[in-house]
Amino acid sequence: MWSELTKAIAHLNIPADWIGIRAVKETASIHFVRDGLPKSNGKYLTTGAMLEVMVNGCLGYAATNSLSLPSLQNAAQIAYKQALAASEWWIYKFNENTRPKVVGEYNSPFLEPFNTISPGEINDLLIRICQKLKINDKIVQTTARINTSEKETWFVSSNGSEVYQKILSLGNHFGAIAQDGAIVQPRTNNGTEANSYQGGWELLKQDHLWSQVEKVSEQALELLTAPECPDTRTNLVLAPDQMMLQIHESVGHPLEIDRILGDERNYAGGSFVTKEDFGQLKYGSSLMNITFDPTVEGEFASYGFDDTGAVATREYVIKEGILQRGLGSLESQSRADLPGVACARASSWNRPAIDRMANLNLEPGNATFEEMISGIEQGVYMESNRSWSIDDRRYKFQFGCEYAKLIENGKLTQTLRNPNYRATTPEFWHSLIQVGNADNWQMYGTPFCGKGEPNQAIWVGHGSPFCVFANVEVFGGG
Repeated sequence: MWSELTKAIAHLNIPADWIGIRAVKETASIHFVRDGLPKSNGKYLTTGAMLEVMVNGCLGYAATNSLSLPSLQNAAQIAYKQALAASEWWIYKFNENTRPKVVGEYNSPFLEPFNTISPGEINDLLIRICQKLKINDKIVQTTARINTSEKETWFVSSNGSEVYQKILSLGNHFGAIAQDGAIVQPRTNNGTEANSYQGGWELLKQDHLWSQVEKVSEQALELLTAPECPDTRTNLVLAPDQMMLQIHESVGHPLEIDRILGDERNYAGGSFVTKEDFGQLKYGSSLMNITFDPTVEGEFASYGFDDTGAVATREYVIKEGILQRGLGSLESQSRADLPGVACARASSWNRPAIDRMANLNLEPGNATFEEMISGIEQGVYMESNRSWSIDDRRYKFQFGCEYAKLIENGKLTQTLRNPNYRATTPEFWHSLIQVGNADNWQMYGTPFCGKGEPNQAIWVGHGSPFCVFANVEVFGGG
């Protein structure tokens, strides 16, 4: 691949100020079983390149699924004409500093490559999971899924950039639906598609897999006879698998600088955050410390460089409750005159890179889980996201969970079904009164964060400990 790209970048015949080529090769698979019967066994390979061209301070894009020199030249011509036409009406003029030279390599950690296990063996595992989930006739549906991806990216530019990245990732999901008359309750392993990480087949060979399968099925049945979550204001304890969604929706999306600038307003909405808020907005309590960190080993959205070549580094976006920086690429940082992060990311070779979350994590505090629970006289503990709703400014939200426990006099007592909570983003994060320590910090990931026109589904990772929020409105109802 390197020979084709370096040859192309040297021979592209267009009078541009800067040219970049990002080539991507991805092999992915999906295996899905429902009620013990295989429903999907797919594998696909996609290869292509995105040409990015800067002309008179404007950027143009064009993609091709052929890496031959004529195809790359044709795509470069299209991108050049696009940038040249746009340069008559530019809003902000970029320069070569927006695309600095970078050289480097990143490889996901893994122990067992994907070619060491056959599709038949994968299906056998998924069928066995479904069988283990079916512990009672009231379990009316069981599902199990495994997704894998091996993705290689090459990035070269006319000013000497050469970056190679290889990312192996695996996601697994299983769940059961229990029914007793009109009562229907789902239970999954940590919510929909939350168990996604970088690595190989070793991710499936964990000691807790079968105990987790057993727990999911037992809790699905348990929910059938559980009382509804009460309607009240109380202390709310959220597990890390629900904190994943909380961070994603009420911190990640509002801090995307292109959204703040209005780029996403007609599709994914805007943000209640303004440019003037950075450096001074009290986003939450002093216990709130959020980092953008693509350097965490094994987390789903780790990388060494973003898709424009910016070097990935760990940065605080919120520190001791104060908003520090946005999730903005080199372009957005220039346009907004704000500090950002290495977050220009594209879902594939046929999409331009835009501002995206990567790994966005709540840093641990000092409390153990036992200390948090023991200090609560009345409260509700919730885990595993089931539903979400948030307005187009990422301000008002309502989230539902799969499973809950009542907290009474410092102890987890009866199980509750259909637990939900609602708040506004500032109100909620200001109510953060305890953050768990490093021993109960957990990370999760999802491949389904959607944004952009045309749409791009991107991988994100979120880590968090257990957290306690005071005086939150909780309520029942499925």
